[in-house]
Amino acid sequence: MDEQVSQHEPDAHAATFGARKGLIYVTRGRSPVAIGLAALIVVSLGYMSYRVIWPKDPPIQKSGRRGASGAPQPVAVATVARADIKIVRHGLLGTVTPIANVTVKTQLGGYLTEVGFKEGQFVQKGDFLAQIDPRPYEAQKAQYEGQLLRDQGLLDQARDDLRRYQSLKKLDSIARQQAENQVWVVKQYEGAVKSDQALVDNQTLNLTYARIVSPIAGRVGLRKVDAGSYVATQDALALVAQIDPISVIFGVPEDYIPDILRAQKKNGALEAIAFDRSDTKQLAIGRLQTLDNTIDPSTGMVSGRAEFSNRDEKLYPNQFVNIHLLVDVREQALTVPKIAVRKGAAGLFVYKATGENRIVMQTVALAGGESYDDVAGYNDGLVEILQGLTEGDRVVVDGADRLREGSEVTIAEGGDRDHHAPPDAARPPRPDRPAQDAQPSERRFDPERARERRQRRQPAETQ
Repeated sequence: MDEQVSQHEPDAHAATFGARKGLIYVTRGRSPVAIGLAALIVVSLGYMSYRVIWPKDPPIQKSGRRGASGAPQPVAVATVARADIKIVRHGLLGTVTPIANVTVKTQLGGYLTEVGFKEGQFVQKGDFLAQIDPRPYEAQKAQYEGQLLRDQGLLDQARDDLRRYQSLKKLDSIARQQAENQVWVVKQYEGAVKSDQALVDNQTLNLTYARIVSPIAGRVGLRKVDAGSYVATQDALALVAQIDPISVIFGVPEDYIPDILRAQKKNGALEAIAFDRSDTKQLAIGRLQTLDNTIDPSTGMVSGRAEFSNRDEKLYPNQFVNIHLLVDVREQALTVPKIAVRKGAAGLFVYKATGENRIVMQTVALAGGESYDDVAGYNDGLVEILQGLTEGDRVVVDGADRLREGSEVTIAEGGDRDHHAPPDAARPPRPDRPAQDAQPSERRFDPERARERRQRRQPAETQ
Protein backbone atom coordinates (compact mmCIF):
# COMPACT_ATOMS: atom_id res chain seq x y z
CA MET A 1 0.00 0.00 0.00
CA ASP A 2 2.82 2.30 0.86
CA GLU A 3 4.43 1.47 -2.46
CA GLN A 4 1.30 2.45 -4.42
CA VAL A 5 1.11 5.81 -2.66
CA SER A 6 4.68 6.54 -3.42
CA GLN A 7 4.09 5.80 -7.10
CA HIS A 8 1.33 8.43 -7.35
CA GLU A 9 3.17 11.13 -5.43
CA PRO A 10 4.88 12.59 -8.53
CA ASP A 11 1.49 12.95 -10.24
CA ALA A 12 0.05 14.81 -7.31
CA HIS A 13 3.09 17.03 -7.19
CA ALA A 14 2.77 17.74 -10.90
CA ALA A 15 -0.92 18.58 -10.49
CA THR A 16 -0.08 20.94 -7.65
CA PHE A 17 2.64 22.63 -9.70
CA GLY A 18 0.24 22.95 -12.63
CA ALA A 19 -2.33 24.60 -10.42
CA ARG A 20 0.23 27.12 -9.26
CA LYS A 21 0.94 27.97 -12.88
CA GLY A 22 -2.75 28.69 -13.48
CA LEU A 23 -2.92 26.01 -16.17
CA ILE A 24 -4.91 22.81 -16.57
CA TYR A 25 -2.66 19.87 -15.98
CA VAL A 26 -3.43 16.66 -17.93
CA THR A 27 -1.79 13.38 -17.00
CA ARG A 28 -0.76 10.76 -19.49
CA GLY A 29 -3.66 8.65 -18.51
CA ARG A 30 -6.41 11.05 -19.82
CA SER A 31 -8.58 10.15 -22.86
CA PRO A 32 -8.64 12.21 -26.15
CA VAL A 33 -12.21 13.40 -25.38
CA ALA A 34 -11.06 14.90 -22.13
CA ILE A 35 -8.15 16.58 -23.86
CA GLY A 36 -10.45 18.10 -26.54
CA LEU A 37 -12.91 19.29 -23.92
CA ALA A 38 -10.09 20.93 -21.98
CA ALA A 39 -8.82 22.66 -25.14
CA LEU A 40 -12.31 23.96 -25.90
CA ILE A 41 -12.58 25.38 -22.42
CA VAL A 42 -9.19 27.11 -22.81
CA VAL A 43 -10.21 28.68 -26.15
CA SER A 44 -13.54 29.85 -24.69
CA LEU A 45 -11.84 31.45 -21.71
CA GLY A 46 -9.31 33.17 -24.01
CA TYR A 47 -12.04 34.58 -26.26
CA MET A 48 -14.03 35.87 -23.28
CA SER A 49 -10.88 37.54 -21.93
CA TYR A 50 -10.27 39.13 -25.35
CA ARG A 51 -13.80 40.54 -25.47
CA VAL A 52 -13.43 42.01 -21.99
CA ILE A 53 -10.01 43.56 -22.57
CA TRP A 54 -10.49 44.70 -26.23
CA PRO A 55 -13.48 47.11 -26.46
CA LYS A 56 -15.54 47.53 -29.58
CA ASP A 57 -14.32 50.07 -32.13
CA PRO A 58 -16.53 53.11 -32.58
CA PRO A 59 -18.87 52.66 -35.54
CA ILE A 60 -17.73 54.30 -38.76
CA GLN A 61 -20.03 57.16 -39.62
CA LYS A 62 -20.97 57.53 -43.21
CA SER A 63 -20.86 61.02 -44.67
CA GLY A 64 -23.72 62.12 -46.79
CA ARG A 65 -26.00 65.01 -47.52
CA ARG A 66 -27.19 65.19 -43.97
CA GLY A 67 -23.73 65.70 -42.44
CA ALA A 68 -21.32 63.42 -40.62
CA SER A 69 -23.65 62.61 -37.75
CA GLY A 70 -26.72 62.06 -39.94
CA ALA A 71 -28.25 65.35 -38.78
CA PRO A 72 -29.26 68.15 -41.20
CA GLN A 73 -26.28 70.11 -42.46
CA PRO A 74 -25.72 73.41 -40.62
CA VAL A 75 -25.51 76.51 -42.85
CA ALA A 76 -25.47 80.28 -42.54
CA VAL A 77 -28.10 82.25 -44.41
CA ALA A 78 -28.82 85.86 -45.29
CA THR A 79 -32.13 87.54 -45.96
CA VAL A 80 -32.81 89.23 -49.27
CA ALA A 81 -33.47 92.91 -48.49
CA ARG A 82 -33.49 96.33 -50.11
CA ALA A 83 -30.52 98.72 -49.98
CA ASP A 84 -28.88 101.46 -52.01
CA ILE A 85 -26.47 100.14 -54.64
CA LYS A 86 -23.65 102.29 -56.00
CA ILE A 87 -22.71 101.82 -59.64
CA VAL A 88 -18.96 102.35 -59.81
CA ARG A 89 -16.75 102.19 -62.89
CA HIS A 90 -13.35 101.07 -61.68
CA GLY A 91 -10.02 99.99 -63.11
CA LEU A 92 -9.55 103.33 -64.90
CA LEU A 93 -5.79 103.81 -65.07
CA GLY A 94 -4.53 107.38 -64.80
CA THR A 95 -1.56 109.62 -64.10
CA VAL A 96 -1.41 112.43 -61.56
CA THR A 97 -0.90 115.65 -63.52
CA PRO A 98 -0.50 119.11 -61.96
CA ILE A 99 -3.06 121.63 -63.15
CA ALA A 100 -0.14 124.04 -63.68
CA ASN A 101 3.41 122.84 -64.17
CA VAL A 102 5.78 125.72 -65.03
CA THR A 103 9.47 125.64 -65.84
CA VAL A 104 10.93 128.96 -64.69
CA LYS A 105 13.40 130.25 -67.31
CA THR A 106 15.37 133.45 -67.64
CA GLN A 107 14.21 136.05 -70.16
CA LEU A 108 17.54 137.86 -70.40
CA GLY A 109 21.21 137.11 -69.90
CA GLY A 110 23.41 138.06 -66.99
CA TYR A 111 25.06 136.88 -63.81
CA LEU A 112 22.82 135.29 -61.19
CA THR A 113 23.50 137.30 -58.05
CA GLU A 114 20.97 135.69 -55.68
CA VAL A 115 18.78 132.60 -55.35
CA GLY A 116 15.82 133.20 -53.07
CA PHE A 117 14.24 129.73 -52.74
CA LYS A 118 14.99 126.35 -51.21
CA GLU A 119 14.46 123.12 -53.01
CA GLY A 120 11.04 121.66 -52.23
CA GLN A 121 9.75 124.96 -50.86
CA PHE A 122 6.10 125.93 -51.31
CA VAL A 123 5.77 129.37 -52.86
CA GLN A 124 2.91 131.68 -53.69
CA LYS A 125 2.40 133.53 -56.93
CA GLY A 126 4.79 136.51 -57.05
CA ASP A 127 7.25 135.20 -54.45
CA PHE A 128 10.91 136.05 -55.14
CA LEU A 129 12.98 133.25 -56.69
CA ALA A 130 16.21 134.68 -58.14
CA GLN A 131 17.96 137.93 -59.10
CA ILE A 132 20.02 138.65 -62.22
CA ASP A 133 22.57 141.49 -62.06
CA PRO A 134 20.46 144.55 -63.03
CA ARG A 135 23.26 147.16 -63.43
CA PRO A 136 23.76 146.82 -67.21
CA TYR A 137 20.07 147.30 -67.77
CA GLU A 138 19.85 150.21 -65.36
CA ALA A 139 22.66 152.01 -67.23
CA GLN A 140 21.04 151.42 -70.59
CA LYS A 141 17.74 152.66 -69.23
CA ALA A 142 19.41 155.88 -68.08
CA GLN A 143 20.86 156.36 -71.57
CA TYR A 144 17.49 155.98 -73.22
CA GLU A 145 15.90 158.34 -70.70
CA GLY A 146 18.47 161.03 -71.64
CA GLN A 147 17.77 160.56 -75.32
CA LEU A 148 14.09 160.85 -74.55
CA LEU A 149 14.61 164.21 -72.79
CA ARG A 150 16.59 165.61 -75.76
CA ASP A 151 14.02 164.59 -78.34
CA GLN A 152 11.21 165.84 -76.11
CA GLY A 153 12.92 169.27 -76.03
CA LEU A 154 13.26 169.35 -79.79
CA LEU A 155 9.60 168.44 -80.09
CA ASP A 156 8.53 171.28 -77.82
CA GLN A 157 10.65 173.76 -79.81
CA ALA A 158 9.17 172.54 -83.10
CA ARG A 159 5.65 172.97 -81.75
CA ASP A 160 6.37 176.58 -80.71
CA ASP A 161 7.78 177.34 -84.18
CA LEU A 162 4.67 175.85 -85.73
CA ARG A 163 2.39 178.15 -83.73
CA ARG A 164 4.38 181.22 -84.76
CA TYR A 165 4.47 180.20 -88.43
CA GLN A 166 0.73 179.71 -88.46
CA SER A 167 0.19 183.24 -87.02
CA LEU A 168 2.52 184.81 -89.59
CA LYS A 169 0.82 182.86 -92.37
CA LYS A 170 -2.48 184.52 -91.53
CA LEU A 171 -0.80 187.94 -91.90
CA ASP A 172 0.88 186.88 -95.12
CA SER A 173 4.19 187.62 -93.45
CA ILE A 174 5.76 184.18 -94.16
CA ALA A 175 5.85 181.83 -97.02
CA ARG A 176 3.09 179.29 -97.02
CA GLN A 177 5.50 176.43 -97.75
CA GLN A 178 7.59 177.16 -94.64
CA ALA A 179 4.53 176.96 -92.38
CA GLU A 180 3.44 173.65 -93.92
CA ASN A 181 6.93 172.13 -93.60
CA GLN A 182 6.98 172.92 -89.91
CA VAL A 183 4.01 170.63 -89.43
CA TRP A 184 6.06 167.66 -90.67
CA VAL A 185 9.00 168.61 -88.49
CA VAL A 186 6.77 168.41 -85.43
CA LYS A 187 5.57 164.96 -86.46
CA GLN A 188 9.16 163.74 -86.86
CA TYR A 189 10.07 164.83 -83.35
CA GLU A 190 6.89 163.23 -82.00
CA GLY A 191 7.98 159.92 -83.55
CA ALA A 192 11.47 160.24 -82.04
CA VAL A 193 10.04 160.89 -78.59
CA LYS A 194 7.73 157.89 -78.86
CA SER A 195 10.62 155.64 -79.93
CA ASP A 196 12.72 156.88 -77.02
CA GLN A 197 9.89 156.18 -74.61
CA ALA A 198 9.62 152.61 -75.92
CA LEU A 199 13.33 152.08 -75.32
CA VAL A 200 12.96 153.29 -71.74
CA ASP A 201 9.94 151.04 -71.18
CA ASN A 202 11.85 148.06 -72.58
CA GLN A 203 14.68 148.59 -70.13
CA THR A 204 12.15 148.92 -67.31
CA LEU A 205 10.74 145.55 -68.38
CA ASN A 206 14.24 144.05 -68.46
CA LEU A 207 14.78 145.21 -64.91
CA THR A 208 11.53 143.46 -64.02
CA TYR A 209 12.78 140.29 -65.73
CA ALA A 210 16.04 140.55 -63.83
CA ARG A 211 14.05 139.95 -60.62
CA ILE A 212 12.57 136.47 -61.15
CA VAL A 213 9.37 135.63 -59.24
CA SER A 214 7.12 132.56 -59.13
CA PRO A 215 4.43 132.64 -61.82
CA ILE A 216 2.10 130.28 -59.90
CA ALA A 217 1.52 128.94 -56.42
CA GLY A 218 3.10 125.55 -55.98
CA ARG A 219 6.10 123.55 -54.94
CA VAL A 220 9.58 124.34 -56.25
CA GLY A 221 11.63 121.45 -57.55
CA LEU A 222 15.39 120.97 -57.61
CA ARG A 223 17.57 123.98 -58.39
CA LYS A 224 19.11 123.98 -61.88
CA VAL A 225 21.75 126.74 -61.38
CA ASP A 226 23.50 128.37 -58.46
CA ALA A 227 24.19 131.97 -57.52
CA GLY A 228 27.21 133.36 -59.40
CA SER A 229 26.47 131.46 -62.60
CA TYR A 230 26.02 133.30 -65.88
CA VAL A 231 22.63 132.54 -67.34
CA ALA A 232 21.50 133.16 -70.88
CA THR A 233 18.04 133.67 -72.24
CA GLN A 234 15.80 130.59 -71.82
CA ASP A 235 18.06 128.91 -69.26
CA ALA A 236 15.95 126.94 -66.75
CA LEU A 237 16.20 127.82 -63.06
CA ALA A 238 13.63 125.50 -61.46
CA LEU A 239 10.29 123.75 -61.95
CA VAL A 240 7.22 124.94 -60.04
CA ALA A 241 4.29 122.49 -59.91
CA GLN A 242 0.86 123.23 -58.51
CA ILE A 243 0.15 120.58 -55.88
CA ASP A 244 -3.14 121.69 -54.35
CA PRO A 245 -5.47 121.27 -56.11
CA ILE A 246 -4.12 118.65 -58.48
CA SER A 247 -5.64 116.64 -61.31
CA VAL A 248 -5.56 113.09 -62.64
CA ILE A 249 -5.82 112.34 -66.35
CA PHE A 250 -7.16 108.83 -66.91
CA GLY A 251 -8.52 106.68 -69.72
CA VAL A 252 -12.20 105.81 -70.03
CA PRO A 253 -13.42 102.99 -72.34
CA GLU A 254 -15.76 104.25 -75.01
CA ASP A 255 -18.50 101.90 -73.75
CA TYR A 256 -18.70 103.93 -70.52
CA ILE A 257 -19.13 107.29 -72.23
CA PRO A 258 -22.97 107.25 -72.57
CA ASP A 259 -23.45 106.34 -68.89
CA ILE A 260 -21.00 109.04 -67.75
CA LEU A 261 -22.52 111.77 -69.92
CA ARG A 262 -26.02 110.81 -68.79
CA ALA A 263 -24.93 110.91 -65.15
CA GLN A 264 -23.22 114.28 -65.63
CA LYS A 265 -26.40 115.81 -67.04
CA LYS A 266 -28.38 114.38 -64.14
CA ASN A 267 -26.03 114.92 -61.18
CA GLY A 268 -23.39 117.39 -62.39
CA ALA A 269 -19.77 116.66 -61.51
CA LEU A 270 -19.37 112.97 -60.69
CA GLU A 271 -17.45 111.70 -57.68
CA ALA A 272 -14.02 110.29 -58.53
CA ILE A 273 -11.93 108.31 -56.04
CA ALA A 274 -8.21 107.80 -56.55
CA PHE A 275 -6.60 104.54 -55.40
CA ASP A 276 -2.93 103.59 -55.40
CA ARG A 277 -1.21 101.56 -58.10
CA SER A 278 -2.30 98.24 -56.55
CA ASP A 279 -5.92 99.48 -56.43
CA THR A 280 -6.20 98.71 -52.70
CA LYS A 281 -5.50 101.93 -50.79
CA GLN A 282 -7.72 104.98 -51.17
CA LEU A 283 -5.75 108.20 -51.67
CA ALA A 284 -8.16 111.05 -52.37
CA ILE A 285 -11.73 111.93 -53.34
CA GLY A 286 -12.41 114.47 -56.06
CA ARG A 287 -14.69 115.38 -58.94
CA LEU A 288 -14.71 114.58 -62.63
CA GLN A 289 -14.17 117.82 -64.54
CA THR A 290 -14.63 116.77 -68.14
CA LEU A 291 -14.00 114.19 -70.84
CA ASP A 292 -11.93 114.89 -73.91
CA ASN A 293 -13.76 115.67 -77.16
CA THR A 294 -12.27 112.78 -79.18
CA ILE A 295 -11.70 109.05 -78.76
CA ASP A 296 -8.27 107.62 -79.45
CA PRO A 297 -8.89 105.23 -82.39
CA SER A 298 -5.86 103.09 -81.52
CA THR A 299 -7.07 102.26 -77.98
CA GLY A 300 -10.80 103.00 -78.01
CA MET A 301 -10.35 105.20 -74.95
CA VAL A 302 -11.20 108.80 -74.19
CA SER A 303 -9.20 110.85 -71.70
CA GLY A 304 -10.86 112.35 -68.65
CA ARG A 305 -9.65 114.84 -66.08
CA ALA A 306 -10.60 114.71 -62.41
CA GLU A 307 -9.58 117.32 -59.87
CA PHE A 308 -8.61 116.52 -56.28
CA SER A 309 -7.83 118.48 -53.15
CA ASN A 310 -4.28 117.51 -52.18
CA ARG A 311 -3.49 119.21 -48.89
CA ASP A 312 -2.05 116.01 -47.43
CA GLU A 313 0.09 115.47 -50.57
CA LYS A 314 -1.02 111.87 -51.09
CA LEU A 315 -1.06 112.51 -54.83
CA TYR A 316 2.31 113.20 -56.43
CA PRO A 317 2.94 114.44 -59.98
CA ASN A 318 3.32 111.61 -62.55
CA GLN A 319 2.13 109.02 -60.01
CA PHE A 320 0.16 106.07 -61.43
CA VAL A 321 -3.28 105.68 -59.83
CA ASN A 322 -6.57 103.86 -60.35
CA ILE A 323 -9.74 105.92 -60.63
CA HIS A 324 -13.12 104.68 -59.39
CA LEU A 325 -15.92 106.74 -60.91
CA LEU A 326 -19.30 106.79 -59.16
CA VAL A 327 -21.79 106.83 -62.04
CA ASP A 328 -25.13 106.26 -60.30
CA VAL A 329 -26.85 105.20 -57.06
CA ARG A 330 -29.82 102.83 -57.36
CA GLU A 331 -31.95 103.53 -54.34
CA GLN A 332 -33.75 100.70 -52.52
CA ALA A 333 -32.65 98.00 -54.93
CA LEU A 334 -33.29 94.32 -54.16
CA THR A 335 -29.94 93.01 -52.91
CA VAL A 336 -28.27 89.75 -51.97
CA PRO A 337 -24.76 89.06 -50.62
CA LYS A 338 -22.30 88.45 -53.42
CA ILE A 339 -20.94 85.31 -51.72
CA ALA A 340 -24.37 83.66 -52.05
CA VAL A 341 -24.26 83.76 -55.85
CA ARG A 342 -22.80 80.72 -57.60
CA LYS A 343 -22.14 79.76 -61.20
CA GLY A 344 -23.39 76.55 -62.71
CA ALA A 345 -24.01 75.00 -66.10
CA ALA A 346 -27.36 76.79 -66.34
CA GLY A 347 -25.93 80.16 -65.26
CA LEU A 348 -26.06 82.03 -61.98
CA PHE A 349 -27.99 80.54 -59.07
CA VAL A 350 -28.33 80.62 -55.28
CA TYR A 351 -29.24 78.04 -52.67
CA LYS A 352 -32.58 79.20 -51.30
CA ALA A 353 -33.74 77.92 -47.90
CA THR A 354 -37.50 77.28 -47.69
CA GLY A 355 -39.66 77.57 -44.60
CA GLU A 356 -39.17 73.84 -43.94
CA ASN A 357 -35.38 74.32 -44.06
CA ARG A 358 -35.14 72.55 -47.38
CA ILE A 359 -32.79 73.69 -50.13
CA VAL A 360 -33.99 74.90 -53.54
CA MET A 361 -31.56 75.79 -56.32
CA GLN A 362 -32.91 79.12 -57.58
CA THR A 363 -31.71 80.65 -60.85
CA VAL A 364 -31.20 84.42 -60.57
CA ALA A 365 -30.49 87.38 -62.85
CA LEU A 366 -28.20 90.10 -61.54
CA ALA A 367 -27.62 93.66 -62.62
CA GLY A 368 -24.53 93.47 -64.81
CA GLY A 369 -25.11 89.87 -65.86
CA GLU A 370 -22.10 87.58 -65.59
CA SER A 371 -19.87 90.55 -64.67
CA TYR A 372 -21.76 91.14 -61.44
CA ASP A 373 -18.61 91.31 -59.32
CA ASP A 374 -18.51 94.66 -57.52
CA VAL A 375 -15.73 96.66 -55.95
CA ALA A 376 -15.31 95.55 -52.35
CA GLY A 377 -16.25 98.22 -49.86
CA TYR A 378 -18.75 100.26 -51.85
CA ASN A 379 -21.86 98.11 -51.34
CA ASP A 380 -20.82 96.01 -48.33
CA GLY A 381 -20.53 92.92 -50.51
CA LEU A 382 -24.04 93.24 -51.96
CA VAL A 383 -25.20 92.88 -55.56
CA GLU A 384 -28.50 93.82 -57.12
CA ILE A 385 -31.04 91.12 -57.96
CA LEU A 386 -33.23 91.62 -61.04
CA GLN A 387 -35.07 88.28 -61.17
CA GLY A 388 -35.39 85.07 -59.20
CA LEU A 389 -35.81 86.23 -55.60
CA THR A 390 -38.18 88.37 -53.57
CA GLU A 391 -37.67 90.44 -50.47
CA GLY A 392 -37.48 88.26 -47.35
CA ASP A 393 -36.12 85.12 -49.05
CA ARG A 394 -33.26 83.36 -47.31
CA VAL A 395 -30.17 82.33 -49.24
CA VAL A 396 -27.21 80.25 -48.08
CA VAL A 397 -23.99 82.22 -47.71
CA ASP A 398 -21.83 79.60 -45.98
CA GLY A 399 -21.76 75.82 -45.68
CA ALA A 400 -23.07 75.22 -49.21
CA ASP A 401 -20.30 72.89 -50.42
CA ARG A 402 -22.35 69.67 -50.12
CA LEU A 403 -25.83 71.02 -50.67
CA ARG A 404 -28.12 69.58 -53.29
CA GLU A 405 -31.67 70.17 -54.41
CA GLY A 406 -33.96 69.14 -51.56
CA SER A 407 -31.23 68.85 -48.91
CA GLU A 408 -32.37 69.38 -45.35
CA VAL A 409 -30.43 72.02 -43.43
CA THR A 410 -30.40 73.65 -40.06
CA ILE A 411 -29.59 77.29 -39.49
CA ALA A 412 -26.45 77.47 -37.38
CA GLU A 413 -26.46 79.57 -34.24
CA GLY A 414 -25.96 83.15 -35.36
CA GLY A 415 -26.18 81.95 -38.94
CA ASP A 416 -28.94 84.31 -40.08
CA ARG A 417 -26.68 87.13 -41.14
CA ASP A 418 -27.25 90.78 -41.58
CA HIS A 419 -26.33 92.16 -44.99
CA HIS A 420 -23.74 94.47 -43.46
CA ALA A 421 -22.05 91.87 -41.28
CA PRO A 422 -18.54 90.83 -42.30
CA PRO A 423 -18.28 87.53 -44.17
CA ASP A 424 -16.81 85.67 -41.17
CA ALA A 425 -19.30 87.02 -38.63
CA ALA A 426 -21.28 83.78 -38.31
CA ARG A 427 -19.54 80.77 -39.80
CA PRO A 428 -21.29 77.42 -39.13
CA PRO A 429 -19.28 74.37 -38.12
CA ARG A 430 -17.99 72.20 -40.92
CA PRO A 431 -20.54 69.49 -41.70
CA ASP A 432 -17.87 66.93 -42.59
CA ARG A 433 -16.15 67.19 -39.22
CA PRO A 434 -16.91 64.23 -36.87
CA ALA A 435 -18.55 64.89 -33.55
CA GLN A 436 -15.48 63.77 -31.61
CA ASP A 437 -13.50 66.66 -33.17
CA ALA A 438 -15.78 69.19 -31.55
CA GLN A 439 -16.00 67.42 -28.17
CA PRO A 440 -13.37 65.60 -26.05
CA SER A 441 -13.01 62.12 -27.52
CA GLU A 442 -13.59 58.95 -25.47
CA ARG A 443 -10.66 56.79 -24.47
CA ARG A 444 -9.81 54.51 -27.34
CA PHE A 445 -8.17 51.07 -27.15
CA ASP A 446 -4.42 51.09 -27.69
CA PRO A 447 -3.10 47.58 -28.65
CA GLU A 448 0.44 48.36 -27.55
CA ARG A 449 -0.64 49.48 -24.12
CA ALA A 450 -2.87 46.37 -23.77
CA ARG A 451 0.03 44.10 -24.71
CA GLU A 452 2.24 45.77 -22.10
CA ARG A 453 -0.45 45.27 -19.45
CA ARG A 454 -0.73 41.55 -20.29
CA GLN A 455 3.03 41.13 -20.11
CA ARG A 456 3.09 42.79 -16.67
CA ARG A 457 0.32 40.47 -15.40
CA GLN A 458 1.90 37.21 -16.58
CA PRO A 459 5.02 37.34 -14.33
CA ALA A 460 2.81 38.18 -11.40
CA GLU A 461 0.64 35.10 -12.06
CA THR A 462 3.65 32.77 -12.34
CA GLN A 463 4.90 33.72 -8.93
